[in-house]
Amino acid sequence: MSLRIEYNKTALQALEKNLKIREKALPTLQSKEAALRQEVQKARQEVARRQEALRQALAQYQQLGALWIEFEQGLLEVGQITTQTRRIAGVKIPVLESLTLHLRPFSLFNRPAWFLEGVKQLERLLYLQTEVQIWQESENILEQARKKTTQKVNLYEKVQIPAYQVAILKIKRYLEDEENLSKAAQKIVKQRIALAL
Repeated sequence: MSLRIEYNKTALQALEKNLKIREKALPTLQSKEAALRQEVQKARQEVARRQEALRQALAQYQQLGALWIEFEQGLLEVGQITTQTRRIAGVKIPVLESLTLHLRPFSLFNRPAWFLEGVKQLERLLYLQTEVQIWQESENILEQARKKTTQKVNLYEKVQIPAYQVAILKIKRYLEDEENLSKAAQKIVKQRIALAL
């Protein structure tokens, strides 16, 4: 990072102010990064847990494979998916609130006895699948936010703060040298005046 350096006290004060801002913000960013890292891990575990539940439900579904041939296609459809927004470390993620399923009317007298149980199993499968999708979306959002925060932490820690420190040091040395030269010039002038008298 190249800073435009002006060798005066005003520029020095501005650089010191910017350095203080970054040094104050760094611990907050680091704790946000740690919190997001933890939340990403929790979201991954939740996705894995929900996917396992979905796998188990699908295994039960497939055990009755011959019976599902009798089941009517399009009998159950996903209606409205309602989500709430939850904030974690300043990041908004979706949380499943409700899932509306539309069941097309059918006659129980013309269907086998297990038909209602089959509808309940399908509802459960659709609900689990929706949960998995929303948790995966939450995990992706949290992972992106974590990456951005990590980039910002690295930018502050490894680029900007050292650049500001170097620039401040250069200006201070320049101002000290200028002051020393000024004092030396004043001494020379005083010595010449003293010799002239």
